[in-house]
Amino acid sequence: MKRFLQHPVGGCLLLAGIVTALTVLLSAPSGAVADKNNEPRIDKAEHKSYTETIPDTKFTFDMVAIPGGVYLMGSPKEEKGRGDDEGPQHSVQIRPFWMGKLEVSWDEFDIYWKKKEAVGKGADAITRPTPPYADETFGHGREGNPVICITHHTAMEYCRWLSLKTGKTYRLPTEAEWEWACRAGTKTAYSFGDDPKDIEEYAWFKKNSEGVANPVGKKKPNPWGLHDMHGNVAEWCLDHYQKDYYAKFPADKLTLSPVFVPTDKRFAHVARGGSWADEPDKLRSAVRRGSELSWIQQDPNRPRSIWWLTDAEFVGFRVVRPVEEQDNLKGLRSKVTRESD
Repeated sequence: MKRFLQHPVGGCLLLAGIVTALTVLLSAPSGAVADKNNEPRIDKAEHKSYTETIPDTKFTFDMVAIPGGVYLMGSPKEEKGRGDDEGPQHSVQIRPFWMGKLEVSWDEFDIYWKKKEAVGKGADAITRPTPPYADETFGHGREGNPVICITHHTAMEYCRWLSLKTGKTYRLPTEAEWEWACRAGTKTAYSFGDDPKDIEEYAWFKKNSEGVANPVGKKKPNPWGLHDMHGNVAEWCLDHYQKDYYAKFPADKLTLSPVFVPTDKRFAHVARGGSWADEPDKLRSAVRRGSELSWIQQDPNRPRSIWWLTDAEFVGFRVVRPVEEQDNLKGLRSKVTRESD
């Protein structure tokens, strides 16, 4: 055996065999989700939930430990209300992370954009939103209410600010992470089942919202303890949006931590979860939505603001923190500038 390993050809053959074996393992068929019924596989979580305090303030927020695992991303063809961009379903493996228990509220966002202390230096210095064109809350309420009408760029810059303040890596969730956390081990249309009859217990939507976003955390959480994953405000994900994006993934292989990494393009980005303005079918776990130019239609500035949205009172965000960041997201920051399309 020793001579075989030392021989140039023998060593190469052995190495090739090992690589082939690893490739087979990493390219396991989609049946690796769990069983013939495609039940999600939930790994044992080694990390714990915690409460974060924003340095130099008394403000805290809760981060929920989300286990890693494998699930079928997207919706089955027979799901009521299904959109064309929700398929085909594909098997995805997710690494463990933490996710904000609640959507980011004005209480914490105001600390970022209203205080002018320097954070970072040189090229790493944090930039903050310019003054908005109008009341940034659009009459939806401030204290305890979710942030609305901010761009994808703004949400990313907030996460960068929070990361520098705390020394931890905070960012937007990838679309795959968001759906995994929303489903919380379920494979039904909503985290509470397929029938929307109980949705008022879990979500603010068109029927019960009274036409505005509502204070965060007032409805029942999903099975993993996350509030407002259905409704209240749609939530930015890290990814660019592409209608046929799911068609790019193999149907018979497992995909690890997929993400459509954002570029300097202003549109489109993914927003998930539905909002206070939507009907129940738009609040399903698999529903996808892409941002549009119409979301800043009334902005009188030229070029239009890269910070604020004048026509998207339904979109906000929440943060995640990876246990171990994936390589293609390390050091990622928004590339959007005033010159971006």
